[in-house]
Amino acid sequence: MYTFYRLSIAGGGPEKVVDLDGFVGSFSVGRNGDVAYSYASPADMSEFFLKAGGATTQMTDLNADVLRGKKIARVIPFWFISNDNQHRVEAFLTEPLGMSAGSKHPLIVDIHGGPHGQNGPSFDFLAQVYANQGWATLQVNYRGSTGYGQKFADAVFGDQDGNEGWDVLYGVNAACRRYLWIDRDRMGIEGVSYGGQLTYWLTTQTNEFKAAIPFAGITNLISYNYLTYYNQYEEMEFGQFFTQDDMMDKAWKRSALRYVAQDRTPTLIMHGVNDPDVPTEEAEQFYIALKDVGVETEMVLYPREGHGARETKHQVDRLERSIAWYKGHFPPTGAKVFTNVQP
Repeated sequence: MYTFYRLSIAGGGPEKVVDLDGFVGSFSVGRNGDVAYSYASPADMSEFFLKAGGATTQMTDLNADVLRGKKIARVIPFWFISNDNQHRVEAFLTEPLGMSAGSKHPLIVDIHGGPHGQNGPSFDFLAQVYANQGWATLQVNYRGSTGYGQKFADAVFGDQDGNEGWDVLYGVNAACRRYLWIDRDRMGIEGVSYGGQLTYWLTTQTNEFKAAIPFAGITNLISYNYLTYYNQYEEMEFGQFFTQDDMMDKAWKRSALRYVAQDRTPTLIMHGVNDPDVPTEEAEQFYIALKDVGVETEMVLYPREGHGARETKHQVDRLERSIAWYKGHFPPTGAKVFTNVQP
């Protein structure tokens, strides 16, 4: 449930403007108190709404043509307890289309960026594309995510590639226990930016995913710190310069590259050539390391792209490659595959 409030500077209690599943984006308040805002529901992308005189009116229907005749998968929110029993963590599961009694379906774990971002029950294009393939998508608001108070958001400081990664894995376990139609032998993992970083990290910590697609992720905290224009970002996240005390060693111990010899997950690496946030060297060194240890890997560098994919043809290419990568690495339905989860 997303609640959007407003509070008068003249005093009084808060007033609910929107109290629905979904997400409110941009908004504007008129002199007379009317509120205009964009709102994305679980079944529709953002549209323009106006709340005036207590009545709410949808002013646009921009997505009718693109969504007409298409089935939209249901999004289920659920909560679970973190590995250290310190937090209640929320996750969102987009169901696959085409479910039937006794059917089993792959699960794609899609990790948001930030780390101070968030997922929600609003329309998610990638999750709906995967639902059309008959795949579920799990999104976990791991510690560090916004929307759950300052303490929860601060819980990732000094602990990158730590307990927030366990939040993702505990979310996977919780989903598989509650929704028995999930096929644990056909799970993939992906994410962009910090989601890419956690994807790299988790494939070095567990072998339970059959395929991975990190995009624009950090693999080596030390090289990243001295190559990015975000110099000192990691040092602020950990609370000290890498040149102080044993911080350089700590940063290396929280780098996915350090543990690449443990990686067994076929990995499709994606990165923008002109990414100023996370330099391409972060992708290139992990690609070479995976080759060194004999793990199947491919690397796609998108020309002209910065931190992510913006050009339409690149977004389409990303989707097509991702679907093909998962299909190529998921075992046939019902095939028994044994996995080894590292402690």
